[in-house]
Amino acid sequence: MKALFISIEFAMAKTFNSAFIPLQIGVLTVSDSRDESTDSSGQLLVDRLTQAGHQLAEKTIVKDDVYKIRAIIANWIASDHIQAVLVTGGTGFTGRDSTPEAVLPLFDKTVDGFGELFRQISHEQIGTSTIQSRAVAGLANGTIVFCMPGSGNACATAWDEIIQSQLTSTHKPCNFVLQLKNTNDDQCDSRG
Repeated sequence: MKALFISIEFAMAKTFNSAFIPLQIGVLTVSDSRDESTDSSGQLLVDRLTQAGHQLAEKTIVKDDVYKIRAIIANWIASDHIQAVLVTGGTGFTGRDSTPEAVLPLFDKTVDGFGELFRQISHEQIGTSTIQSRAVAGLANGTIVFCMPGSGNACATAWDEIIQSQLTSTHKPCNFVLQLKNTNDDQCDSRG
């Protein structure tokens, strides 16, 4: 009984002592037509992440080309300071949409639940058209990468409904923060 009490007390102490950990986040817009003045989706993600207390590490716009996308993301994954990457655009089915093909080979582990949950939430907003979203996410070298459609509404849905909480160190029972480079590698509290 005493051991159970100590275990509960330790778990409560961890919960109440958890401090917010600001992350270094890169934002990549994949588009053949946008520039900084018209990149509303990329700017939405920058605004959301900074409002949440994170720091913008890098922001880039790249043409929808598998190798150009892959090169930028590979550099960010290899970086010592970028802990998360948000990619907007290139997840559809047009001939040029190639974000999933660019990033999937880079992942050490895929986060299958991200695409599944994104499409489930999106179904409530856009109906069956959500099946045309190839939103994906994965972990690579201690960096979490989230790829979402290029529309502002899709980015707002992904950030507000899924990503923000998973990049918040105080979110319980689990989040990705402690899995990322330059953070404590403790297990999430639900597996203590």
